[in-house]
Amino acid sequence: MHKLSPRARIILSMLIFGTIGVFRRWIPWPSSAVALTRSVIGLLFLLALRALRHEPIDRRAVRRNLGKLLLLGAMLGANWIFLFEAYNYTSVAAATMCYYMAPVLIVLVSPLFGERLTVRKGFCAAAAVFGMVLVSGVLSGGLHGAKGLLFGLIAACLYAAIVLLNRTLRDISAGDRTIMQFAACAAVMLPYVLLTEDVRALPLSPRIILLLLTVGILHTGLAYVWYFGGIAGVPAQSAALLSYLDPVAAVLLSVTLLREPMTLTAALGAALVLGAMAVSELEPRGSRTGSQ
Repeated sequence: MHKLSPRARIILSMLIFGTIGVFRRWIPWPSSAVALTRSVIGLLFLLALRALRHEPIDRRAVRRNLGKLLLLGAMLGANWIFLFEAYNYTSVAAATMCYYMAPVLIVLVSPLFGERLTVRKGFCAAAAVFGMVLVSGVLSGGLHGAKGLLFGLIAACLYAAIVLLNRTLRDISAGDRTIMQFAACAAVMLPYVLLTEDVRALPLSPRIILLLLTVGILHTGLAYVWYFGGIAGVPAQSAALLSYLDPVAAVLLSVTLLREPMTLTAALGAALVLGAMAVSELEPRGSRTGSQ
């Protein structure tokens, strides 16, 4: 895998992320238990990988950011729970579209963090919101999977908050922050799951174990390693545009593999959401030499 180019790593990780909704559908566990298991397996995989590479964790950097890392871990666990619940109550395509409102939310609150909201980004944000209205089906006389759509939007809010809070971390590598957030996520989720779920009653079979290992190792451990290993080697604009392979893959799998219905209006809405977000990431000609 070391021979993979940075761009190929991002593409591969995005395609993997796009399949997680399908795997979640196949695991007959509560979302909180799946999220906990995902964080534990992903954490153990990353720790083993670091040990094989003889790359120690920067403990000083961790201590400097410990409070924020613990908060981020808790938010990450909640983010996964709401996303997995969204898959349970609406189609994978609709849940994914809701989840990908996170970039829109980040754009809208960016002025609070000293960033300029351009007319183009504002227009794209409005177009993405209208696209989500089309996906929801409210204009065609109903609201399909309203609970799932709400959970997807809550997950998007949490994801946006995670991205913004991560920007405030100082002098800590992407690998260390990922490991610590997984560890904090597991630490916060464990008592919650033990108090709210009868873990002894959870069904367990070779198939379920294989699915959990796939979500923990492939969708969490490997995908994050490839993603963080790729974004360091490509321009930010390219990384942002390639990230939209995730929802595209999720929508295609929702329709083809899970046979979930999608109306023409919802398809147009999904295209509008993806198109608006992609255009918002395109850098205007001549802006590379100007101020951001």
